[in-house]
Amino acid sequence: MTAHYSAVALKAYALALMRANGVDEAQAASVAENLVWSELIGRASFGLQRLPIHIERVKRGVISCPCRTKFEKRSDAIVILDGGGGFGYYIGEIGMRRATDLAREYGVGVVGVRNSNFFGTGAYFVQLAAAAGMIAFAMSNSFPKVAAYGGLKSVLGTNPFAFGAPRRNGRSLLIDMATSALAGSTVREHIESDQPLPQGLAIDAQGAPITDPRKVDEGALLPFSGAKGFALSLMVEVVAGILTGAGVSHGVASMYRDFTRSGDNGHFFFALDVARFMEIEEYYARFEGLIDILKASNTKQEVLLPGEIRWRNYDENLAGGIALDCKTIDALDRLARPFGVAIAA
Repeated sequence: MTAHYSAVALKAYALALMRANGVDEAQAASVAENLVWSELIGRASFGLQRLPIHIERVKRGVISCPCRTKFEKRSDAIVILDGGGGFGYYIGEIGMRRATDLAREYGVGVVGVRNSNFFGTGAYFVQLAAAAGMIAFAMSNSFPKVAAYGGLKSVLGTNPFAFGAPRRNGRSLLIDMATSALAGSTVREHIESDQPLPQGLAIDAQGAPITDPRKVDEGALLPFSGAKGFALSLMVEVVAGILTGAGVSHGVASMYRDFTRSGDNGHFFFALDVARFMEIEEYYARFEGLIDILKASNTKQEVLLPGEIRWRNYDENLAGGIALDCKTIDALDRLARPFGVAIAA
């Protein structure tokens, strides 16, 4: 069973719920915007169902509210952002916005982030830059769940990698993927639906396949495409973890199991101003020309661009309302009831 709500109503509800639980205004607004955007594009596993665990971490004192962020200039176009242990959504947003500002001034902007937490979907951040006429990358390391290629133990996170490029119609190219064979949120979905995992996605301590999603925590996820996924995950760990001074490997805390410390996730944001290479209309014409070639490569089946389904979901959900399942609604209502907070009809 599901119920439909407008994006405006869900943002107001999320804001009120976070305020009631001690989240400062600036961070609450950023988190609400990010979570509802994820709902709009059809990524419910990165939407409001994440709010209860975040509020629990706020109550346990491992997410700082407010957080004291600090930018440290390393060159004209490079800065390090200490997130002060705040919400990764908020820290990620101000980090990418600074990268975009730097790119507008210098052509490129790079922001490395340390002392942060889980930042949600990387597509949100590259879309911020794409909407400003920038090509962008966003990366984050995370708590170890994934084995190295040829290894048996969890040593790397799902380490997402996102890329965005603007289009004339505003529906940016959005590439956003975990570097593991499947995301941690997908494992939780399999647990909730009592569905086994296909072989080749997770292994136990002896390297045997795991198909029971409940046993993944006893073993490790595998990188996608073997050595290729491992290489990309390692790249994310180097730039988002090592280079920024953030936690590395087991130095990053589990969001769901470790309530003794902040996550210390590291992020890396890169923005490039298209206008420094060519007039924006020339860029659009060249990009759309490539898209025409791609679309024409199969006349029997539609060729979809990365992110194209997300934009269709966005338009549909913005017009018809966002569907929340009863489990998510119940979990949020349990948090909201003591404060008299409810979703507007």
